[in-house]
Amino acid sequence: MTVELGFLPKPMMVPIDNVLPSHKPPLGLLGTKKYRMVVTSIREIGLIEPLAVSAVDRKTGQHVLLDGHIRLLALKELGNTEVPCLVATDDESYTYNNRINRLSSVQEHFMMRRAIDRGISPERLSKALCVDLAQVVKKVTLLDGVCPEAVDLLKDRHFSPEITVALRRMKPTRQVEAVELMIAANSITVTYARALEMATATEMLVAGKRPHKDRGVSREQVDRMEREMSGLQDQYRMIEQGFGEDMLNLVLARGYVAKLVDNKAVFRYLERNHGEVLEQLMGLVRATSTDA
Repeated sequence: MTVELGFLPKPMMVPIDNVLPSHKPPLGLLGTKKYRMVVTSIREIGLIEPLAVSAVDRKTGQHVLLDGHIRLLALKELGNTEVPCLVATDDESYTYNNRINRLSSVQEHFMMRRAIDRGISPERLSKALCVDLAQVVKKVTLLDGVCPEAVDLLKDRHFSPEITVALRRMKPTRQVEAVELMIAANSITVTYARALEMATATEMLVAGKRPHKDRGVSREQVDRMEREMSGLQDQYRMIEQGFGEDMLNLVLARGYVAKLVDNKAVFRYLERNHGEVLEQLMGLVRATSTDA
């Protein structure tokens, strides 16, 4: 079995006049801060992410723009005559803007690293992106000290650089555990990351150093929090392992009970002799229905 590529492997230079937008830009776009940031970024450091276009129309020699409308406008304003494009290998009628995810924190990190590897200074990046230099430095060093397994779990997520500050104080196995817990709780937040760091056993911290604690937190309270967090993690793993089987059993049981109360003879019997049982069965069916 072979997997077909959606785009040609390497970008190709296309005359900018041969790239046709697939929709009109929103009114007032050229005056927005986002548009000016894109223009400044391309002027200062160049185009990092190529445009996505359809395969060439053999009759006209033109490509339809699938993703990158703002970048195209900015390139035209800056006087570019050619633009690097990723060319789709099939004819898609939808706009890729509706089908792709915006840059995750990890992707943004790699793009900034690539710009710096090309000789762009953090100061120029700060100016181009209109963000504070300290934020640029944090994003560039985002993954320093974070193990590849944890990075892979976070690759499609948006999160604060402060989260990896907490992670890099933990050893790799604990980093993976912490990220899995945050994802499972759907709470990839600085507060949760710091709580996990506080609840991490000393031997699972880098160099055995315990993070700074508030003055109001005693050694006994930290130890108790560690024990409680360890217990919660064990419970979570047990629930996760049996969740699929439990849900299957629940669906089967609900189906059996639903058929039971749908039987008119059984319904009349329960209604006459065991009203409370019937009420409980009906409540079970309603509570576990697919609509609920």
